[in-house]
Amino acid sequence: MVLYGLKTCDTCRKALKALEGATFVDVRAEGVPDEVLMSALERFGDRVLNTRSTTWREMDAAARQGAPLDLIRANPTLMKRPLIVDGAAMYLGWDKATQAALGV
Repeated sequence: MVLYGLKTCDTCRKALKALEGATFVDVRAEGVPDEVLMSALERFGDRVLNTRSTTWREMDAAARQGAPLDLIRANPTLMKRPLIVDGAAMYLGWDKATQAALGV
């Protein structure tokens, strides 16, 4: 199981603590592999973009018009967190449904 997030994100830290044995990937330092990002976009669509993030709010309207894949490649902190990959399964965020699906 791989958890993609930010080491400074409280939600990511909670998820990592609950998911013992998960590998953590800091998206700011290491980025997200293109195949994982494209798969997440196929499954979750535009929900992958965190439009409540500071990075998003600081962008001008023209910059926000880019394709989600390009925006996240350029600014990994725009990705909603955490993104959890468990084999073929993929989860976005750390809500009750994700926790239940992962048996936490």
